Parts: sequence; C-alpha cells; structure tokens
Amino acid sequence: MGRGTAARWRRRWPGVRRGASALLIAGALVVPLSAAARPGTPAPAPAGLAAPTAATLERTYAAHRANAAEASRMAAGHGDRRRAAADRALAAPSRHLLAFDGRGAGLATEVLGDLARADRVAVLVPGADTGLDSYGRFHDAALALHRRLAADAPDGVRTAVVAWLGYETPGTVSAAVATTGRADEAAPALRALVGTLRGVTRPGTPIALLCHSYGSVVCGRAAPGLDVGDIVLLGSPGTGADTAAGLGGRARVWAARSSGDWTRHVPHTRAALFGATVGFGADPVSPGFGARVFDAGHGGHGDYFAPGSRSLAGLARITLGTFPEVPDA
Repeated sequence: MGRGTAARWRRRWPGVRRGASALLIAGALVVPLSAAARPGTPAPAPAGLAAPTAATLERTYAAHRANAAEASRMAAGHGDRRRAAADRALAAPSRHLLAFDGRGAGLATEVLGDLARADRVAVLVPGADTGLDSYGRFHDAALALHRRLAADAPDGVRTAVVAWLGYETPGTVSAAVATTGRADEAAPALRALVGTLRGVTRPGTPIALLCHSYGSVVCGRAAPGLDVGDIVLLGSPGTGADTAAGLGGRARVWAARSSGDWTRHVPHTRAALFGATVGFGADPVSPGFGARVFDAGHGGHGDYFAPGSRSLAGLARITLGTFPEVPDA
C-alpha cells in the first residue's frame, strides 16, 4: 500500500469504524433469540404487603418465603423441575426475601445480613440473562460480597447486601440488550427499592449501588435524584450518558473493567436504527467519562464478584467507605 493510499485509509478509518459499530449494534435488532420462549410456568401473584419497616421486616420475609414455597409447588405440578428447585431454595427459612414474584422469568429481592441495623449497605443490580432459573449465580455473587464485607469491616461495623433482581433483564442475544428500553422501565423500580431501604435502615445509612453489565444501564437511568452515596459501573457497555456528571445524580461514580472482559470490544456509540436508539455511548472507564476508575484485575465478564479477586476487594472497600486507590490520569 502506497503512502497516499495509507493516508486516505487513516482519514477514512473513524467513519469506517463508526459504520461497522452501527452494523454490529444493528445485528442485535435482527438476530433471533437463541431459544424459543418456554411455555409459562404458573405461579401465584406476589404477596400484597405494605412497605416494610424495621419492625415488620421479619413478617415481610416470612410472607415472601411462603409465596416462593407456593410457587415451587405450582412449578413442580407443571413439570418445571428447574423452576421448582429455584423457588424452593428461595423459600428456605434462612432466606430473607424483601420481594418475590414467581411469574414469568421471575423477580426477587433478597437481603443478606441485618438490614435494619446495618451501618453500610450494598445493592447488587444484575445484567442480562438473570432470572429465577439462573438466580443461583446472582446469589453466589451477593454471598461472596457479604462474606468479604464481614471479613474487611472494622470492628463494630455491620453490613448488609441486597441482591435486587427487580426488573426483567434482557437476553444477551436480543433486541432489548442493545437499547435502554428495559433500563428505562426498571429505573422507577430501582428508585422505589432505595426508598424502601430508607424506610428500613437507620437514617443516613450509606448505600452503594454495584451495577454489572446491562445493570449499569439501569443504574444510569435511575441515577437522577437517587439517594445513594456511590454508583459502581462494572463491565459496563455504557450508561446512555456521555459523562459521569451527565448521569444527573449526586453519588460518586466508579467504573471498572477487568482485562479479560469481552465488553472492552463493545462499540461505544449510539445510532438511530429501525426507529430505536441503540448503543449506550461513552465508555465509563475512558478518561473523558470522568468516573473514578479502579483496578478490577484480570478476570472475565462474570468474575467481578469472584472470591479472592481484586475486583471484589475494591467493591468491598467502596461499600465500606475505605475507597480503593484510583490511578492518576
């Protein structure tokens, strides 16, 4: 290739890259789901309860466990052994369910620790392909963080972790995963959860949102006016905002991406295609976004909560207020 041709390609490359990015994103709008939808498994309506308080928290837990037990029986009668097992696990006496809905893909909010007396609270917001059938993986992440917090917390500091599967997550291979639609629908529910936590915890208890993958889009859409101290974006494809300040909230914004995370290849662009806006804009770990970027180690996209990992240590420190070091820009 001659110098003139090479120079022309260098000038054209940004446009070529943007075009290729748009095609990649558009693919999410036309690629069919990887599997046909499973016929619906029957489940009872959620327990109708008033918003919990510290005094009523145990009754709230018991009512949702009972609902999960009934959902398990109904799923078993329908022949859905996988859902029956997932619901049965959540119905165990040791589980603390702040909310449960066994219908469809399923929703659940679970508390690990003593929420009413906690000095620090972390809320986990999951990404794509999380439902009751796969809830065990999400619970494992929350449990790993809960154990790390217990190990790292100063004497006398009590912690709680809230695993919030409070929205219908998109499938990894679906149109929804490339747009903010599900996140826009989920944002009011996440704000409501924080309000519920404020009604249970002691006044001024610090709350950190730990938002993984598509969950970071949800947190980004919910951020304006959200009463939390920290928002952490993990393996984020973007938030829909161009800068951390553009999220509109008052929380400290953190971001991390491990070196083995495939989202580093996601095109950080937005495009209007087929009547929808696809893509999520700026990369949260880029200097221009303005988040506090911390070291997440060398794991993959699903390893941010792996026991013993550098990323889990950083998440524990953010939750506890003993912040991880941020490299100089």
